[in-house]
Amino acid sequence: MITDRTNDIAALRQRVDRMAEYLHLEAKRAEIALLEAKTAQPGFWDDQNIAQATMASLSVLRDEIQTYEAVVSLLEDTEVANELALSDADEDMAAEVEVALRDLSKQVNGLEVSSWFTGKFDAGDAILTITPGQGGLEAQDWTEMLFKMYTKYAESKRWKIDLHDAPAGVELGLDRAVFTVHGRNAYGMLSSEVGVHRLVRISPTDEKKRRQTTFAGVEVLPVLPSDIVVEIRDEDLRIDVYRSSGPGGQSVNTTDSAVRITHIPSGLVVTCQNEKSQIKNKESAMVILRSRLYQIAEAKRRAEIDELRGERLEISFGSQIRNYVLYPYQLVKDVRSGIETGNVDAVLSGDIDEFVVGYHRWRVGQGAALAGA
Repeated sequence: MITDRTNDIAALRQRVDRMAEYLHLEAKRAEIALLEAKTAQPGFWDDQNIAQATMASLSVLRDEIQTYEAVVSLLEDTEVANELALSDADEDMAAEVEVALRDLSKQVNGLEVSSWFTGKFDAGDAILTITPGQGGLEAQDWTEMLFKMYTKYAESKRWKIDLHDAPAGVELGLDRAVFTVHGRNAYGMLSSEVGVHRLVRISPTDEKKRRQTTFAGVEVLPVLPSDIVVEIRDEDLRIDVYRSSGPGGQSVNTTDSAVRITHIPSGLVVTCQNEKSQIKNKESAMVILRSRLYQIAEAKRRAEIDELRGERLEISFGSQIRNYVLYPYQLVKDVRSGIETGNVDAVLSGDIDEFVVGYHRWRVGQGAALAGA
């Protein structure tokens, strides 16, 4: 028997029409025209950094328009196929409609997520820093577990990761992990992870096998576009070089390639040691320093909660955004959105899309509720 999918298709069309407003397609088409006019001007490539940033912006905008238009086209084709399947009692056509609807649902979900990221840096890359909190040495182990979780999540998204600093802990785990995630909407997506992550499990280092609670903090910063000006004076920097202590391949630990940059006025310290080249480590450290200084400047101007990193909380009890319980039962639950799952192994293996998307759906819903209040 052929199932009438008219109502399902109509529901998807409503979502697609609603997203056209959220995505501001006409404004983006106008912006594409302006950027294309810039690329045609003489001397456009004289400043390589600005030119490359412009071309990257063009690529993102074109991709968003093309993705939306492809969804609309598939939706229209599915409508026609559904009508034909019903009128001709064509079971093969009806089967094609079912396949198309599943594909459409995935694409519409992806578009919906993209429509949520309207912040200045949401579409760009992200710098993540994971820091051990309460829990002693095991917090360092938890830091490494989170680092692996985000690495696998990035791989599932086909995002690229550049590791900057991941020194080994005293006995196990990592003392910290600093890395950049490159990918479309990486900053927007991963902003869901800002805050304290709490782990409950049987201690792997305790001979009595007692339950242990440990914490780690996650900071997420945007990689600033080249047209964002952050004043950093050479005289305000102290740059130290030293021998790398972390992983990095042959020769990375035998030369003074690691770089520590201290911004004297703010007291900020950034270290990078994963590259073999001292120059590359310095470049990476400066990128991170720019983002952190920009964050501080934004916080001062707003005189309120830092909107890029979120509320700064002590990495301990009562401040967590997500709980990961391995014992006495298995559960991962986000304190904010209420999203939860008992498949802890999958989550720690990078399957966190449900939490990332669930957080942003909750965030957008909260914003809509406040706007309607």
